Amino acid sequence: MTEPLASGQSNTGDNRKSAPRIGDSRPAPTSNKQSNTDDSKPKGSEGGGRNRRRRGRGNKGDDNSSSKSAAPKKAESSSGDQSNEDQSGRRKRRRGGRGRGRSGDSHSPVQAVTADGPAIELDEEALARRRGRERKGKPIGRYTMVVSVKEAATQISILEGRQLIEHYVSRPSDDVTQIHGNVYLGRVQNVLPGMEAAFVDISTPKNAVLYAGDVSYDKKKHKGQPRIESVLKNKQMVLCQVTKNPIDHKGARLTQEVSLPGRFVVLVPNSTTGGISKRLPESERKRLRKILDRVGPKGHGIIVRTAAENVTSEEIEADVRRLAQQWDQIEKLAAKTKGPALLYREPDMALRVIREEFNKDFRAVIIDDKVLYEEVSGYISAIMPALAGRVEYHNPKSESLTLFERHNVHDQLLKAIDSKVWLPGGGSLIIERTEALTVIDVNTGKNVGRSSLEETVYANNLEAATEIARQLRLRDIGGIIVIDFVDMEVRKHRDHVVREFRDSLARDKTRTQVYDISDLGLVEMTRKRIGEGLLQSLSVTCGTCDGRGFELDAELVEKV
Repeated sequence: MTEPLASGQSNTGDNRKSAPRIGDSRPAPTSNKQSNTDDSKPKGSEGGGRNRRRRGRGNKGDDNSSSKSAAPKKAESSSGDQSNEDQSGRRKRRRGGRGRGRSGDSHSPVQAVTADGPAIELDEEALARRRGRERKGKPIGRYTMVVSVKEAATQISILEGRQLIEHYVSRPSDDVTQIHGNVYLGRVQNVLPGMEAAFVDISTPKNAVLYAGDVSYDKKKHKGQPRIESVLKNKQMVLCQVTKNPIDHKGARLTQEVSLPGRFVVLVPNSTTGGISKRLPESERKRLRKILDRVGPKGHGIIVRTAAENVTSEEIEADVRRLAQQWDQIEKLAAKTKGPALLYREPDMALRVIREEFNKDFRAVIIDDKVLYEEVSGYISAIMPALAGRVEYHNPKSESLTLFERHNVHDQLLKAIDSKVWLPGGGSLIIERTEALTVIDVNTGKNVGRSSLEETVYANNLEAATEIARQLRLRDIGGIIVIDFVDMEVRKHRDHVVREFRDSLARDKTRTQVYDISDLGLVEMTRKRIGEGLLQSLSVTCGTCDGRGFELDAELVEKV
């Protein structure tokens, strides 16, 4: 069965115009999800600036909103050692002071300072409400996808209830920059043994990079991982797939292990790779394993996706057959292509997101473009007929409000690109991006608590953990991320905050890795980076300040 989405796609560039749209498989949406965020860090008046917990009696005159500035009485005698004055007269505590044990540090010294009173417990009902998973006693888990098509760009928003959780932007120029998942025939331009990488011409403005670990080689000929110069030679033609979009001055990243995702399975050509999604229950995994043994193509690996849950064997077999045919067409095209060229191009962002995300958990997919609506409706009717009625058309000519105004998307987008994020209890986050990493600072702000400082800080950090996970997903922040939570004295609280953070990140499909709180009270983590991020996709670099956020005084800084 031919999928409706396989037609009507446009290509750009000389090599792209002749590249056919092969089959119906559409790889996962680039978590477009993959880096970045905000600009400047405002010094808010609330909380007296940076809210760090301070020890000693010197903070009695501070405003109550600086609720990180209290200390246990046992530390009064050592306040002179653990705090000092900076040039502005602001008191600050030396990080990693003596006697400060941290969670995740098995060799930390015995804590000389302990919190007054027992550890604070929050019941599960309160935690569930904080996570936003329950409202008026009813669970929240129904999603809505709204797709707005304009000449400048197509925007796709995913909402949980009325809350924006993901946002994608696709511009016409993205055919060159958003190439994640595309399959190319490339020519090796230069092999660099010292970098264990090779630069490959794939008919894009910048050469892509292929690292040694992503190179395919004959395991019978080479024992262990061979040197890249022994496998690749200059001017050699290689079949490869893009795994990371080009970002800034960096070219795209490639792999020779091609994978073709379908609706229910992923085909890994010329491989023995196989598996079933761990998100599925064991009983369902056993059922799918039996189906896989029967329908799996010879010579190719198959990975069963989470979407295959409760799907019939006929539907899975049809998906496998389509992907196998698609790979055959790619190989035939590569055999008769002489130079670097595009062999398979991903569909438009809107179609890709709908294919990957839309399932029975969605209340509706609402589209304000008639052509795209008919295309998506035909695809859903063919692949998921039971959900065809959930695709809706929003006629912009007959409606008084635009689609994004109707669902309050614009206001939430403006908040999503601000460097400051308010927490429900009055605390705040400051999110700043640098070239190498993103830093997130947690402040108590207006949150003054009720009973004790430790309880206030603990509750504030729990709110921050949940909100940070949502912001990483919404803003599509990738790479290295460092989070500065407010200091907690009770180790049990520190462990609970990290556990809550990991639980919240579990809802994010993008791969993450989180470490425990360090001796300096920091949480270090990584999130896979594929695309440019929400802020960059919605903005352009300022020509005056070159993106730095300030202008130099021409009278004081004269050009020589």
